[in-house]
Amino acid sequence: MTARPQRPERTRTGAICRPGAIPAIMLGAAWLCAGCAPGGDDRSGAEGGGTSTTEAVHFEFTEVVPGVYHARGASDLVVGSNAGVVVNEADVLLVDSHISPAAANALIEDLRSLTDKPVRYAANTHWHFDHAHGNQVYPPDVEIISHEATRAAIAEGRSNSGRSYELFVGSIPGRIEQMEATLDTLTDAAARAELEAQLEGQRTYYAQLQEVVPTPPNTTLSERLTLYRGGREIQFHFFGRAHTEGDVIVYLPGDRVIISGDMLTGGLPYMGDGYVNEWVETLERVKALDFDWIIPGHGAPYQERERIDHLQAYLLDLWDQSVALHGQGVNAEDAAARIDLTAHAANFGGISGPGANPVAVLRIFELLDGTAN
Repeated sequence: MTARPQRPERTRTGAICRPGAIPAIMLGAAWLCAGCAPGGDDRSGAEGGGTSTTEAVHFEFTEVVPGVYHARGASDLVVGSNAGVVVNEADVLLVDSHISPAAANALIEDLRSLTDKPVRYAANTHWHFDHAHGNQVYPPDVEIISHEATRAAIAEGRSNSGRSYELFVGSIPGRIEQMEATLDTLTDAAARAELEAQLEGQRTYYAQLQEVVPTPPNTTLSERLTLYRGGREIQFHFFGRAHTEGDVIVYLPGDRVIISGDMLTGGLPYMGDGYVNEWVETLERVKALDFDWIIPGHGAPYQERERIDHLQAYLLDLWDQSVALHGQGVNAEDAAARIDLTAHAANFGGISGPGANPVAVLRIFELLDGTAN
């Protein structure tokens, strides 16, 4: 695929008005659960939400409120994350552009099952590859909106390099080799068929990765940006650092919906690039918004606001225990084994004993040491 020409850059700050087999959700679930305690459960799909569901070729669209949809991958195309779809009077806003040009193009194509209105706006809630590596498919007249820090991270190459990228993507060639070796040993026909399907999915996704040209957003905000599209007000808020240094919440006050990216997910978010102590404070500002629905970066839409409280409690506990062990001179790996988060087992399934995700604890130690990116 040929990369689109570079878009003109526009920056806005303040409240100024101005887009078996390997299932599609598998990679997104792995990305999400990397921040969980061992055996964590993201509760994806546990809550239905919405009034109607439309099945297209690659995506399932659940209408959360009229004109606002949760887009979930529903085929063998790897999409990595959710997307939010806001169908306005004359155009469409897509929130998060997915993991590859193939996934982004599939979403745009499948939108025809909902509307013939053009995509005029897109947004990146943060810079992680599974939310931003579809940017290149949008033509120059589409505004791609993000926080300034998100644009900078993508421009600097951080969306396709570094620890988090290597953790989830760098291991793919090795996984393919391992699958190929295992396939040679299988004699059971059903097991071979299942592994062959998985292998084909990994090969296809790895081929799609070669097409990615990380493309920074062309419209940025520092704290707030507002769009007025027909009768709908769309607010973009930066309330502080959380999952990354540039998380943006998309808030639809008239619809009482927030689209959160990975600041909120179906379960425990990935924390390898997070600011765990600041995350708690940022969520407190999110809670001040007046909303009924949350469309998270991974997992199903939900209405239970107390789930934000549960995440805050978990983050505080993880932070406090990590700080204590760091102060005792314990290294990050040993600290991850010793931390006990079983008090949160009722809220985050899969926590059955002591232990925290080593990447999350390593990130906290980096923050404490002043070495975090």
